[in-house]
Amino acid sequence: MSTLQNAITDIPGILVGHAQDTAALTGCTVILCESGAVAGVDQRGGAPGTRETDALRPLHLVERAHAILLSGGSAFGLDAASGVMQYLAEKKIGFDTGVAVVPIVPAAVLFDLAIGQADIRPNAAMGYQACKNASNLPPEQGNVGAGCGATVGKLFGMKGAMKSGIGSASMEIGGGVRVGAIIAVNAFGDVINPTNGQILAGARPVQLGPFKIGQDRSFADTLQTMRTFTGRSILNFASAQNTVIGVVATNARLDKNEVNKVAQMAHNGLALTIRPAHTMLDGDTLFALATGQHKADVNIVGAFAAEVVARAIIAAVQNAQAVPGYPAASSYPAQEGKHD
Repeated sequence: MSTLQNAITDIPGILVGHAQDTAALTGCTVILCESGAVAGVDQRGGAPGTRETDALRPLHLVERAHAILLSGGSAFGLDAASGVMQYLAEKKIGFDTGVAVVPIVPAAVLFDLAIGQADIRPNAAMGYQACKNASNLPPEQGNVGAGCGATVGKLFGMKGAMKSGIGSASMEIGGGVRVGAIIAVNAFGDVINPTNGQILAGARPVQLGPFKIGQDRSFADTLQTMRTFTGRSILNFASAQNTVIGVVATNARLDKNEVNKVAQMAHNGLALTIRPAHTMLDGDTLFALATGQHKADVNIVGAFAAEVVARAIIAAVQNAQAVPGYPAASSYPAQEGKHD
């Protein structure tokens, strides 16, 4: 049995490539499955930016995707999917329509225009480059690809936010079945360690007129602040520049309905590690891919999909590096949670 490397690329047939502009703090990540994989999606946040997601839902013709794109750049970043399509089309990979091969490349984007340079966004050329960079090696984590401009903790807008990134994880769940995830974490809420409630990255104390929210504490604690008069008052002005996007992959043999169920259950990983998650200010979207090598129970795959998503989210913030104005968890003290 080969040793797992704690990455989504532990799933045979899954390749990952990043491309980014580190000066502009934006980028994209492609998850390639060139042989095709049964695909599903579950979108929960109130502010999504997506492409080709309807095709993945039950009652639709297409069953298999050939790549998933995760991108910064808000809606502009969807253009990077054209580069992924070009790359696959040149290799004659896609859905055979009889007159042409059409690559199926669903995509989701996150908002990173408020950090770095707003006029530079992932485009077709960057998507194509991400494909050229793709491999089965463990992908780099942190400030790369779709996580290049990711931030978290935006109750007070970008003023109190922290740097986040992209992270990956995997695990063996028995019978040769593996589940892996790669997640770009650009959340409104705080990222916590679910084992002890510590806030790892999130909204920092800020000065609001004569008041300092979170005085003498490392973090403002988004949930606790939201229940106060001040928190309720500022929520209408909170940043809407948020979205957690990612992919769960497994080598299990699942049909389209089951893969969509795995994508749905995988969102439990967000609930474990992000407080709050799935708000109207987030566009949280998770894709699922099944490559079909091993028989498995969808309930078991879905349960552990949530676990690897949670681990990938933690890895995203732990591997993030600070940029001017935005500290990262690697150099910022964790704080005990005080949630009821």
